[in-house]
Amino acid sequence: MKKIILSLFLFNLLSNCNGNEMKNLETVTYVDIEKFMGKWYVISIIPNWIEKNPYNSIEEYSLDEKGFINVKYTFNDGSFNGKKRTLKQKAFIQNTLTNSEWKIQPFWPLRFPYFIIDLASDYSYTVIGYPNRKLLWIMSRTKEINDQNFKLINQKLLDQGYDLDLIIKIPHE
Repeated sequence: MKKIILSLFLFNLLSNCNGNEMKNLETVTYVDIEKFMGKWYVISIIPNWIEKNPYNSIEEYSLDEKGFINVKYTFNDGSFNGKKRTLKQKAFIQNTLTNSEWKIQPFWPLRFPYFIIDLASDYSYTVIGYPNRKLLWIMSRTKEINDQNFKLINQKLLDQGYDLDLIIKIPHE
């Protein structure tokens, strides 16, 4: 019953995207999936209901034997010493020509769009967007992104129609 209620809540929250927004959100031209796998520090987000006050957020990707992507998201809730929360999900590549459009599944049967909209050529940072622009994850292989790259990311987000005032920075120890 909890999963049904959560499903309805998530569907309601995340389904506010129309076709025009989806067409306008541009993904990167290509993602080397092998290079993309591994640990990413979540630097900034437009939070969802799970991520109200996260600290030490980390997203980890690994390929399984069937070619699906296992996603493990961990963070401390409310402080550096807050309760550690873990969310395990599965991702499915939707566009195999670019590998930049995924569907992410927190649990069956729900699958949500997951678009890689920015990616450094050396895979040092990435930005994950959502078609209605109500969700966002800026991630790095290290606990920080230098100011020059952060300004570049922000400009690209403005060009994609994101409201930068909604973005919060996540503290890392």
